[in-house]
Amino acid sequence: MPLSNDIVLRPRFKMEIPKFNETILKDFENAKNTQSEFIVSRIDDHVFIKFPKEKQSFWSPQLHLEINKIDENNSTLHGLFGPNPTVWTLFMFLHFLVAGLFLAFAIWTYTNWSLEQSYAVQISVMLLMVLLWITLYFAGSIGKASSTNDMRLLNNFMNSVLENDTKKAP
Repeated sequence: MPLSNDIVLRPRFKMEIPKFNETILKDFENAKNTQSEFIVSRIDDHVFIKFPKEKQSFWSPQLHLEINKIDENNSTLHGLFGPNPTVWTLFMFLHFLVAGLFLAFAIWTYTNWSLEQSYAVQISVMLLMVLLWITLYFAGSIGKASSTNDMRLLNNFMNSVLENDTKKAP
């Protein structure tokens, strides 16, 4: 699974597994009890794999897996690497705040322009919002790049659980 996509901040992947989904989900539950490197939690068909608090940093990723049943012998695994949901929510809030301010100042700029009043301050703030948005994007990219090794560890753990599941298959 390639993790080198430069544009996507939250890489996704999909794979088909020749195994019943409940079997795979139970293997992840068993892995929760047999290791201490990762925190594994399950809710219905969703598995969340993350690092323990003492190993987490601001940009520490987590892996969200959704394992859906295709039929009795096959399942589809959808995976999503992303930061802690709180960090992601903050990050998205800042993006929407910058976009909202940009739109508000664009409207104010247009209004002042149509009234033939000065609009230099509004244009300056709009340019500042563009620079801030670019800064947020690069901050996210740097965070993703700094957590690539952690994503590989999560991916290796997921693959080890899936391989153990395949080895147990008759």
